[in-house]
Amino acid sequence: MDERGRIEVAEDEVAPTPIVFLHGVGSDKSVWRPQLDHFSASRHALAFDYPGYGTSDPADTEADHDEFASAILAGMDALDVGQAHICGLSLGGVVAIAMHHAAPERCASLIIADSFAAHPDGRGIFNRSVKASRAMTMRELAEDRVEMLLAPNAADALRDEVVATMSDINPDAYRIGARAVWLADQRERLDAINVPVLVVVGDQDRITPPMLSRDLATRIAGAKLIEIGGAGHLPNVEQPATFNAAIDVFLTEIAQKN
Repeated sequence: MDERGRIEVAEDEVAPTPIVFLHGVGSDKSVWRPQLDHFSASRHALAFDYPGYGTSDPADTEADHDEFASAILAGMDALDVGQAHICGLSLGGVVAIAMHHAAPERCASLIIADSFAAHPDGRGIFNRSVKASRAMTMRELAEDRVEMLLAPNAADALRDEVVATMSDINPDAYRIGARAVWLADQRERLDAINVPVLVVVGDQDRITPPMLSRDLATRIAGAKLIEIGGAGHLPNVEQPATFNAAIDVFLTEIAQKN
């Protein structure tokens, strides 16, 4: 026995790794409210607006997914978040892959929802999106697109919420976001992904159909794929309990391996 006798110590538990949420081109950070409410009970949960969205400073007119990734990493720096699980939906999934490419050590895992590495009709969707955003108000554009975004059985209140959120987006920011998502081609970056990956998709998604998520999961070594029934392009708000549970299981599996 040590001659100095016994001493006691109190030690804080290591806090779980934070989780960062990244929205799509037609929404903002508010789309993640069901996830912030759920995950903030167990870890630091953050949802960022991209440059030009919400009250964020405007983006350069030629900004792409790599510049959005740099902006999010800078935001994490400002909040002293060194590493996080990165969860992105649609454009957010594209940005998540770009973040891993830029700074793999900052990504504890990737959760890629209703997204892709390269969309087969990306150029066409981009051109149609830009044309529509110049011909319509953002509210008119939102009302025109909402049926494609959600599953047919989505509640009227959710439709109204999606329209209201999209209506508030600055048209210039929307066009920059459209460039960042629809013109992206990150297929060559997938082989370098060396963190756990969960790919999630609504089984009724008509914007980024499940086949794109299946292809993405096949291209990323070790990726896990989950299709959420009764959800369209926004499963996190259409089926939030199922979406959150899938992430909970994924994060628990990661923690058990570490």
